[in-house]
Amino acid sequence: MKLIWALIRRDLMLATRQGGGAGTAIGFFVTVIVLLPLGLGPDQALLQRIAPGALWIALLLSVLLSAERIFQADYEDGSLDAMALGVVPLELVVLAKAMAHWLTTSLPLAIAAPFFGFLINLDTYDILPLSLAMILGSVFLSLLAALGAAITVALRRGGLLVSLLILPFYVPCLIFGVAASSSSELVKPSLLMLTALALTSFVLVPVAAAAALRAYLK
Repeated sequence: MKLIWALIRRDLMLATRQGGGAGTAIGFFVTVIVLLPLGLGPDQALLQRIAPGALWIALLLSVLLSAERIFQADYEDGSLDAMALGVVPLELVVLAKAMAHWLTTSLPLAIAAPFFGFLINLDTYDILPLSLAMILGSVFLSLLAALGAAITVALRRGGLLVSLLILPFYVPCLIFGVAASSSSELVKPSLLMLTALALTSFVLVPVAAAAALRAYLK
């Protein structure tokens, strides 16, 4: 367990020093939210109605934008080979790197997103359910991003391919996430579905991503 935390701390330190991936994702997210009302016009009722969906779409695209970096640097400098030969199973390495990506990119975006909602007239009663749904859904987003990054780790300019491969699997998270972001219900089946998606991906994604990485590292 100490080695897993050591891997997570290593990626957190690298992300803090380099800053590129998380900074780009946050910058992209803010740009989308700022441009949206300029494109749709000043209709406050329309903006309030679409605000949860717009914030979720901005979150999905921002997480995808940073997915390519999860394994790429470690693959290019040989660190990934050393990790694959180490005592920690590659599945747990994948899980550690996905959690580091969640902590540095997805979680900050999920926490900040509702506060950017005032730019598109987000209903204040939706802030709490939106925050809860986004924090939960962002775990699923980072894990699937790790799977896409593992599948394309050795491909040049694999970022677009990651988007094409992973984006369809984000659709259930988008549907249940938007439904769970409304304050109209206290206990939402959609929130339970988001929890099920996160738990399922927590079990299956490390196995699938590790298999993809082993295929490249042979």
